[in-house]
Amino acid sequence: MDFATPVKRRATESVVPMINVVFLLLIFFLMTSELAPPEPVEVTPPEAEGESADKAPAILYVGSDGTLAYGDLRGEAAVTAFAEAAADAPRLRADAGVEASVVARVLAELAGRGVGSVELVTVPQ
Repeated sequence: MDFATPVKRRATESVVPMINVVFLLLIFFLMTSELAPPEPVEVTPPEAEGESADKAPAILYVGSDGTLAYGDLRGEAAVTAFAEAAADAPRLRADAGVEASVVARVLAELAGRGVGSVELVTVPQ
């Protein structure tokens, strides 16, 4: 008969306290965050006939290799469609790696097609 004391195994640590902390943090962030600021006064706007005012601005994309895109169109067709659709606040979103001469050429081409001012989309540093 072997009367030796058995080797005690090390007790595993419980993950329940960690799960509790994670849920508390989740609840805290959900309760304190705002997805959109609340309106100061609840307003129901009137309805009117005509075009929708929620029209997105026209955006012409210039890739790092100089590729032009507007919606599903590419190249010269994209510039033509953009010039026709650019009514309110047309925007040019160029890649940071594209050469300035490419952007200048696109802007000159748009000016030749009657698009007077174009906003260049940038990000803050």
